[in-house]
Order: sequence, then structure tokens, then C-alpha cells
Amino acid sequence: MFISHSPAETAALGEHWGRHAYRGCVIALSGELGAGKTQFVKGLARGLAVSGRVHSPTFTLVNEYRGGRLPLFHLDLYRLETPAQIWSAGIEDYLQPEGVSVIEWADRLADSGYALDHLKHVRMEILGDTERSIIHDDIGA
Repeated sequence: MFISHSPAETAALGEHWGRHAYRGCVIALSGELGAGKTQFVKGLARGLAVSGRVHSPTFTLVNEYRGGRLPLFHLDLYRLETPAQIWSAGIEDYLQPEGVSVIEWADRLADSGYALDHLKHVRMEILGDTERSIIHDDIGA
């Protein structure tokens, strides 16, 4: 468990994960709106040496970033409400990626019947205006 006191600390944790990420890694992010999921992904992209602006793919479902140490696939399932919507979106292509996949709102994937046991998990909770509790698997282990 990690307590972040700022968006910069949340991004720094993501950057650490990015430096240790490996091909085929899938990271499942969960937490309410404003918990810091996208901030974490911005740091992860920095750790992968991905250049360019990283933003949430809420309206596009997937943003792909190439040119870093590994390709980064950033998915956001927020707008997908049913298992049929999730699976018809082609999500399975990103569950065994050629690079690193990060899935925001991954709890929706679990609700659709997909077993998340082989994914790296990051659960974020809002504690205060800038404080976040981040419970996670250790990607460096």
C-alpha cells in the first residue's frame, strides 16, 4: 500500500512501474472518478520513455502510444456498461499485448466474466483533496 500526497507522487509510482514493465504486462486500474488512474498512466508512459501527451481514452476506448521502450495501450472501459459492449469492443486483443496494456475501470472487465487473476492490480481510493491510497501488486518483484 502506498499513500500518495499529490498527483506528482501518483505519477512517480506509475513511472517506477513503467521502468520495470515487461512485454505482455496488463495492469488493471480501479477507483472512482478523480482517484488518479490517468495520472498513474502518465507516469507509466514516462517510465516506458513514451513521448507525447498522454490523456484518458474515455471517448475513444483505446489510445496507443509507440516509440518508447515498449508500446503502451491505454484502455478506458468507463463508457462500456455490459459484457456484450466490452467484448464487442475487441478488448481481448489487449489482454495479451505486444507491449504493455493499462485498463482503467478494470472492475467492469471482471463484471463481464473475465478472470483478472493474471493481471497486475492497482486500486486507488480518494482520501482527501490530494491524498490517495494506492493498493497494488509489486511490479518490481
